Amino acid sequence: MTTPWDVFLTDQDRAVVARGRFSRRMGFGQRTAVLVIDAQKYMVGESGNDAAWPSSCGDIGRHAVGEIARVVGAAQTAGVPCFFTRFEIDPSGNDMGVYRRKRDLLENEHWCLAGSIGAELVPQLQPAVRDVVFVKKKPSGFHGTPLLGYLVERQIDTVVIVGGATSNCIRATVFDAASYNFRAIVVQEAVFDRIPISHAISLFDMDRQFADVVGVEQVLEHFRTLPQTS
Repeated sequence: MTTPWDVFLTDQDRAVVARGRFSRRMGFGQRTAVLVIDAQKYMVGESGNDAAWPSSCGDIGRHAVGEIARVVGAAQTAGVPCFFTRFEIDPSGNDMGVYRRKRDLLENEHWCLAGSIGAELVPQLQPAVRDVVFVKKKPSGFHGTPLLGYLVERQIDTVVIVGGATSNCIRATVFDAASYNFRAIVVQEAVFDRIPISHAISLFDMDRQFADVVGVEQVLEHFRTLPQTS
């Protein structure tokens, strides 16, 4: 599989990776769940009108949504639970914490404000009855949410992570997943970011240390090997 970070690595970098025995494969464990991180309208904007969506990842995000839908559909067919996070901020900004010192768009319905169109999940994704949707307030899907409890109750040992943005909420969720000793699988075509170099280097860092970055077909094949449930 061609990786987005290959072009940035020197021969010296590759020697460091080899010497340190980085980037080994963890593989899938016994029980898998899918974490869909912030696949919301504010993240992917509107074709031909991205200027009105200040956090949009543009065509890159919209293409990735199609791949996310493939992963989610296959997981739902196989009876694999899917957990959808929604990053949502009170319109007052009172729950933003220190993040408000970096940016805020509290007047914009196309951002992630509670009750706004921007905070909604993209229409291509339809949670199934067994799936769970919950709000988070920080980058990681684990921080201040019930996600860890959901995974423990279902005896999950592997999380397939899709969504955006790669350098922010995906990366934070991967690091927390690893800290809780889950196997983290990041689907290369099903994560997205606004800035290509941020996307590429974040994938490299995750694959080097705490996750397997894999192609979408490998994940779909894994789901096909699982016994289907009604």
